[in-house]
Amino acid sequence: MSVRIGAHELRRQLAVWREAKVDDGQGGNTVTLTQVGTVWAKAGQPTAAERLEAMRAGVDLAYVLHMLPDADVRRGDELRGDGEVLRVKATVRPSDPVYLRADCEAEQYQTSDEES
Repeated sequence: MSVRIGAHELRRQLAVWREAKVDDGQGGNTVTLTQVGTVWAKAGQPTAAERLEAMRAGVDLAYVLHMLPDADVRRGDELRGDGEVLRVKATVRPSDPVYLRADCEAEQYQTSDEES
């Protein structure tokens, strides 16, 4: 029997951003990112084997996050906090729902200095 992850272990607060369709006023829609909530997470480094498996799938696995099992985090979401933007590449809930695991890739954005 697994032990449920404890709230005291979740030390990182992250904003959850998700794609949403917004009416463009002309009969169509555009896709935009919208903040849908926040979660507390425990961040860990992936093992060498996990990194290798992710690289084979074309993903640069940066973090493995663990959250409470009822956290509303999905593949494709962005998790933002502490100056970082993480893209959720996969989520896993074990058969005994004691946590939600999210495998994340670090996103890189250009700053105004890099654009010139």
